[in-house]
Amino acid sequence: LEKLTPSKKKNRQKLNWIRLAERGRIPHGKHVTYVNPRIVFDGLHWFLTVGVEEAEVKHETYNEGIGIDLGVKSLATVSNGMTFPNINQTPKVKRLEKQIKRMQRRISRKYEMNKTKTEGGEFRYRKTENIKKIEFLVLKKRRRLKNMQLNHTHHITATLVKAKPAYVVMEDLNTSGMLKNCKLSKAIQQQTFHAFKRQMTYKCVWHGIELIVADRFYPSSKKCSRCGHVKDHLSLSERTYRCEACGIEIDRDLNASINLKQYAESMM
Repeated sequence: LEKLTPSKKKNRQKLNWIRLAERGRIPHGKHVTYVNPRIVFDGLHWFLTVGVEEAEVKHETYNEGIGIDLGVKSLATVSNGMTFPNINQTPKVKRLEKQIKRMQRRISRKYEMNKTKTEGGEFRYRKTENIKKIEFLVLKKRRRLKNMQLNHTHHITATLVKAKPAYVVMEDLNTSGMLKNCKLSKAIQQQTFHAFKRQMTYKCVWHGIELIVADRFYPSSKKCSRCGHVKDHLSLSERTYRCEACGIEIDRDLNASINLKQYAESMM
């Protein structure tokens, strides 16, 4: 890295080499090409990211396709019966969020204690060393929370892709419209549906799996997965789908995931 070296001696300024923390993770060889290196600072750590181009890997055998329904109660419900929980409802994440709120209140109180009034009548807030220490701790806590959520999403998407499905069907969610619901906006924002879809997109490309995005107005939740009957109205409080035509009773999210799988079968 230019102008960056662990040594300050003049004769060492040309040795701008940085040792990798994740040794063995980056592929190497004649068939690998490195592109677009970037340096990012998140306020806590420095990261060097490098794009790697290598030969595409395709599986010889595939299983049947799957449908994935994303939600708030469970992050992902799969048509084969697999369910992945919402990590934001776990005690570990709730405890971390509570710690961040308490630290932010401490920072606010300290700013109020250290405010001074100028000659123009405006208030000036002075940042002390104690405030800087607490702000640094808040940054570390937020970073840990973000890494926990990202790791959980990576674990789910990797598990689904390693099952080698022939195709994956997901719904085109109107996230911006869903965020207008004031009661569920925070829960929807924490679920990071966009990150889940982005990870599934490039991981399916890596493994040669077809990713199908269902139409936004496809009634996956209101439609019966057995007989095809479509309900006129289905409230969010109804967690069990009950069909008036055939009498089936099934979990709401599982019914939606099966309908998404059948959506791809109808297109073939």
